[in-house]
Amino acid sequence: MKNIVILISGSGSNMAAIVKAAKRDNWAAKYQAKVAAVLSNKADAKGLTLAAQHGIATESLDHKAFANREAFDAALAQRIDRYATPEHPPLVLLAGFMRILSTDFVNRYAERLVNIHPSLLPAFPGLHTHKRAIDAGCKVAGATVHLVTPELDHGPILAQAVVPVLPGDTAEALAARVLTQEHLIYPQAVAKLLQNQ
Repeated sequence: MKNIVILISGSGSNMAAIVKAAKRDNWAAKYQAKVAAVLSNKADAKGLTLAAQHGIATESLDHKAFANREAFDAALAQRIDRYATPEHPPLVLLAGFMRILSTDFVNRYAERLVNIHPSLLPAFPGLHTHKRAIDAGCKVAGATVHLVTPELDHGPILAQAVVPVLPGDTAEALAARVLTQEHLIYPQAVAKLLQNQ
């Protein structure tokens, strides 16, 4: 069985979409894969409760308890690697995980570390993507699923979804429309990755 470990920092809506798709489409039978654990850098992340309700192992690891990024990432990697099997290292999905990861961490999970970003990369890497798209006069915005590389919000694109920027749009309204697309394309991209492994 291939284990999937999802990293979150908040409500875990993308994590929930992945868990739902895994169950609905029977990833266990189809791809010999399951969501084995959900880890968060915040103990009060609502997504941890949701994951536990689905019978998924959960754990929190406070990044503030570590001297630096590298120390936190090393401890996080130890926890992720508990879900490795002799045949398969875990697939690690970032789903609203609001931490920049060290180069060592990214390289450790190369080709197995996936992120979703709320813009049409390479446009608008980083934060405040929806406001930046509106301020730039973009006619469309969207979301991107990509493999993670050491350069922030770069790496091979696995899937994208486009939504229109409407007249009078606010960052919040645009974000809500983009999020509905994120919930569709992230599970689809993960299923395609599993199929190709």
